[in-house]
Amino acid sequence: MERSRGKRLVTLFFSMLYISAFTFGGGFVIVTLMKRRFVDELHWLDEQEMLDMTAIAQSSPGAIAVNAAVLVGWKVGGFAGMVTAVLGTVLPPVAILSLISLFYAMFAENRIVALVLRGMQSGVAAVIVDVALGLGAKVLKNRKWVHNAILAAAFAATFFFKVNVVWIILCAALVGVILALAERKGGMAK
Repeated sequence: MERSRGKRLVTLFFSMLYISAFTFGGGFVIVTLMKRRFVDELHWLDEQEMLDMTAIAQSSPGAIAVNAAVLVGWKVGGFAGMVTAVLGTVLPPVAILSLISLFYAMFAENRIVALVLRGMQSGVAAVIVDVALGLGAKVLKNRKWVHNAILAAAFAATFFFKVNVVWIILCAALVGVILALAERKGGMAK
């Protein structure tokens, strides 16, 4: 039992280390790779759990990658899993940023580095669109009109009216609480 737990923690650490080391573009990119690894390949989580964890990670203060690592790590291995996942997630950026900071002046003025970064932005944008479409499709597949209405309203509020994402998250959370309370009250009446 203890050996399999240790093996699982080692797999978790190296999975997060690999994902974090080769992920550029922010939290949504890492969440996509986490989903592929922990849902599709290892089957440690199901899609709904990953979707819920993504929502919690996004709506919590801090970096979404670290927040998601905390949640996945806790689910997979409790406190030890959480620490393991966070260490695997933060070590690559700390190492890379430490190295870059030593040579910042050289990087900042290098035209080739600037062009590489511009090219990476396009790839990152594509991955973020992939995540958004995948998560949106998951919401639409559940076929609950309220969730679809929230999705459409959130998109419209962000895209057309430039509403701050914090207000959108708070409003969606409030609707979720109201729906949960109504469902609970309806379940108690039966």
